[in-house]
Amino acid sequence: MEDIKLHSCCFFGHRKINETSELVERLAKTIELLITDRDVNTFYFGSKSEFDDLCHKIVTDLKEKYPHIKRIYVRSVFQHIPDWYEESLLKHYEGIYFPEHMENAGGASYVERNQEMINHSKFCVVYYDKNYLPPRRKNSKRDLFDYQPKSGTAVAYDYAVKNKKIIINCF
Repeated sequence: MEDIKLHSCCFFGHRKINETSELVERLAKTIELLITDRDVNTFYFGSKSEFDDLCHKIVTDLKEKYPHIKRIYVRSVFQHIPDWYEESLLKHYEGIYFPEHMENAGGASYVERNQEMINHSKFCVVYYDKNYLPPRRKNSKRDLFDYQPKSGTAVAYDYAVKNKKIIINCF
């Protein structure tokens, strides 16, 4: 596991991003340098964010030049999926899996999925604005007061820092 981790990278970031040509170029250069200079050959992806989608597109484009790299999709929901859905995912990834320990994660599934990807990686390429706050929410319709949830990206970022990962913030 440790040897695989040395050559792995995960991605996480805010659901919405400001996609500019500069960001795309910076990400493409960063990812290519990870492949050529740091021997990264495995990339872990989640879902539900524009940043994930952009990184997947860039890695997929680079796969033409570096066919040995692998794209792995780590599911956060649906422990069991139909064969047809798995086959459709495998058209875009070399591997997919649902971490066993997440079976009963519920609302924390995205947090646990991100931690799973971070645990399997040496590098984390992120899109993290430390000043970003998600929209305020109510606990229930009967609550009189809103509460301010913490950004899932902030939670993942803090976890990556705590676990001494090499973090490349492309924000």
